[in-house]
Amino acid sequence: MAILKSRREIELMRQAGRIVYRVLEHLRQIAKPGVTTAELDAVAEQMIRQAGAEALFKGVRSAEASFPFPATICTSLNEEVVHGIPGSRELKEGDILSVDCGVRLKGYCGDAATTIGVGTVAPEVQRLLEVTQEALEVAIREVRPGHGWNEVARQMQCHVESAGMSVVRKFVGHGIGREMHEDPKVPNFVEPGQGQDIPLEPGLVLAVEPMVNLGAAGVKYADSTGWTVVTTDGRPSAHFEHMLAVASDGVDVLSDGH
Repeated sequence: MAILKSRREIELMRQAGRIVYRVLEHLRQIAKPGVTTAELDAVAEQMIRQAGAEALFKGVRSAEASFPFPATICTSLNEEVVHGIPGSRELKEGDILSVDCGVRLKGYCGDAATTIGVGTVAPEVQRLLEVTQEALEVAIREVRPGHGWNEVARQMQCHVESAGMSVVRKFVGHGIGREMHEDPKVPNFVEPGQGQDIPLEPGLVLAVEPMVNLGAAGVKYADSTGWTVVTTDGRPSAHFEHMLAVASDGVDVLSDGH
């Protein structure tokens, strides 16, 4: 069952979200050809520490993974969808890099993601970034009290599929608060038999994170470690995420830096 947040808790999550926003914006500025994903991770770790927060992802365990997540941020390149591990790989002109960042501050979590074009990217890849970000903007526009999540997800899915792209099914968004992953699970699509709708009521905070593939929706683990997820057809994928709090008069974005 979803845990509704008080106004005080929402403000604490906004403080955490501001740190995540600053990290992602700085990484966007320095993600240039020749920079390694490990270098980006080191910068993120230093920024989070200096802000008095702790990295949310480092040490997280997964039932599918053979070891805890070893880094501060997730860095997923090109056909990598989510949970990419930073390392010695250098960014190249035309790459796209999805960066997911989370922090804990004063006991509350902040979580957001963005996909960065490195230099000039191919037109169809640029369109992928635009469509994925627009899918998140659909959610921001449509979330309001008295509605159900399924209608929001349906509109996000329609926006993506009308552009000839695919919504990833295997990974979804989530509730967030004192823990990174809280109920409910927040899909970016609607399918028959999906289950009970999520009523949108004031105090509900959701991490909404559309993952969109330029090709088919299928994904798989890249290797036996059980972390990095890639598209099954090898085509690029993009990922954007914000924390959205349902307010009495609409929605409050907690990770946009405001």
